[in-house]
Amino acid sequence: MSYPRNTNLRNNAQTLRRDLTKEERHLWYDFLKHISVPVKRQVIFNHYIVDFYCPQAKTVIELDGSQHYEAAAQEYDHKRDAYLSSLGLHVLRYTNLDISKNFRGVCDHILAQLEAYSGQSIAVQDP
Repeated sequence: MSYPRNTNLRNNAQTLRRDLTKEERHLWYDFLKHISVPVKRQVIFNHYIVDFYCPQAKTVIELDGSQHYEAAAQEYDHKRDAYLSSLGLHVLRYTNLDISKNFRGVCDHILAQLEAYSGQSIAVQDP
């Protein structure tokens, strides 16, 4: 399925792909890169760039830093999630603290959700 894309954000997405946060890097290199379904980084949906996207499960995975606790950021995230949901996408959000303190639990939750949303078993290869 094709989704609306703002091509003006292409350079921003490429920069974000290159300059992952510590938590995004950990999740990507130590888990998402090793699962048996494709996951893309920094994908553009209209005027939003999402951290990770799994097309087979129609799932967006977002990692939230401390700035997401501010009222304005929470309102923005709510509108963003509503927009992504209107496209038929599932949005999973985790805090950077979740990644730092409960990495295995986050990975297990993501895997369970991707399997549920895709309707298939997903293998994890050793890095």
